[in-house]
Parts: sequence; structure tokens; C-alpha cells
Amino acid sequence: MCSGANELKLVFLGTGGSIPTTERNLPALAIARGRELLLFDCAESTQRQMAKAGLSPMKVSAIFITHFHGDHFLGLAGLVQTMSLLNRSERLEVYGPEGARDLIENFLHVPIYTLTFDVEIKEIKANSELKREGYTIKTCALNHSVPGLAYAMIEDMRPGKFYPEKAISLGVKPGPNFSKLQRGESVKTLNGSIVTPDLVMGKPRPGRKIVYATDTRPSEGIVELARDADVLIHDCTFSDDLADRARENGHSTASEAAEVAKKANVGQLFLTHISPRYSSDEELTSQAKKIFPNVVVARDLMEIEIKLKE
Repeated sequence: MCSGANELKLVFLGTGGSIPTTERNLPALAIARGRELLLFDCAESTQRQMAKAGLSPMKVSAIFITHFHGDHFLGLAGLVQTMSLLNRSERLEVYGPEGARDLIENFLHVPIYTLTFDVEIKEIKANSELKREGYTIKTCALNHSVPGLAYAMIEDMRPGKFYPEKAISLGVKPGPNFSKLQRGESVKTLNGSIVTPDLVMGKPRPGRKIVYATDTRPSEGIVELARDADVLIHDCTFSDDLADRARENGHSTASEAAEVAKKANVGQLFLTHISPRYSSDEELTSQAKKIFPNVVVARDLMEIEIKLKE
């Protein structure tokens, strides 16, 4: 798991749709950011997938549920029970669309066990923002057969690049004053002049942006949510020849997901929520790449490190 403050890793814990197979578990995505672990959806067997990936349930600080079809949240009660068996004491936050509080509260009390920590269940609306330490979670509505949410994890702006040679030329001695300038603090040189950060730092740089939009038709809302994202993870339940079925069931085809990625100008597209009918990635990849070249069909336990932008 990521441990450095600037590390950001995606772990696909489940990439299948509706029915698990020997190759694909049901939907769940882990985002490991520094020492924090976030889960997006929590299908049955998610905790076993976490064990395979080397991710500890004790590190999970928040879980974001997209909607309440069973393949997206039925692993939640088991995961919470495991956390209690491991004597967790830290509070866990669980977010979901309207109705989440009553539904999840009741669901967590179906198994008989002693809960050792607080589970704070919060409902979150479409087109809202949730500020967390170092990043913001933004939402928009899914275009699915039931109400649900797509999520974007957007890191805060980062300071511009530090130019030590400029600092030295202005009389700043290497050492603690370099760190102060990089934190946005002005420093005083030996000759008494003041050096401000703007003299030695480049323009602020955007943080990384990850968007998770599964179980949805393409929508302008998702295009805007994903605008300029580093990674878009998008529903791809069907190939193009089943476009009518995709429309009927509130899902997307490979080409439709690729169109969203193209319109949103994302860096990379990962296709997920793959129907059990597809044992090979070739057909879906080929269709999507005709529209958007940087595309990958996600696979269970695939790990992707997202680098900082220069």
C-alpha cells in the first residue's frame, strides 16, 4: 500500500457487473492516498479482495456507495464486522445517496456481532462537494435505473515548482529557509532583504483527479465531473452490438464510455462493470480505442499508480 505523502494508487478490487465470475468480483475500487485508504462501492467479497491486494480494512477511513443495487454494497456489513473482530476503534465514515442512512444502518445490524467503533453514515446529494484533508469529493447523478452518484476525488492545488538556483541568487542560504519558501512563507536573507515565495516558485499546479462512474448511461453531468481528470473509471457493461440493451438497463457500451472520456479530455480511461458474457478484453478494447486511444479494460487486483503532475 502507498505510504509516501505524495503517492496515489488505484486498486481495482472488483470489475465485474451484476454476477461474479472466477475472473471478476463485483464492483469495488480502492484509492490509496498516502496513508489513507478510500473505498468506492463495497460488493460482497470485497474484504477478501483487499486481503489479496494487501490492503488492511483498518486503514479504510471512508466508503462511498454509488447506489443500492446489491452488487455495489452487500459486502459492507461483512467488512464492518471484520473491522470489529480486529478491535477497530477509529470512526468509519460511510457515504451514499438519499436513503443511505436508514438502509445502511439497518443492514449493518443484520449480522449479530459487537460493533467496536462508530460508523457515521451520511447522505450526500448530486452536484455537491465534500471537503476532506488534502482533497475534495465531488458528485453528480448517475443516469441509471435507480438514483445514484458518480464520484470525483480531486486533490488540492499544489505549490508551484521550487527553483533553488533563483533562491540562492537572491541570497537565500540552502537549508530551512528553502523549506519555508516552499510552504509559502517569506524569508529574510543575511543582508536583510525579504524574499517572497513568488520570486522562487512557479505557478501553483493542479492536484490529481480520479472519477468513478459506474452503472450509468453517458451523461453531460459525468462529462463535466470528469473534465481534465487524470483517470476516468466508467461503466462498460456491454459491447456496441448490445447498445439497445445498454439503454434499457441504464448501462454504457465501450464506445459510449470512450465518447465520455474524449469529451471530458481525460488522461486515461478504465472500463469497468464488465458483463460476465465477456471472457476476453479484446472486443471492448478495440471498440473503445476507435474513439479514445488511452483505454484499458480494468481487471481485478490491477494496481495503477497515478503520478504527480509537473
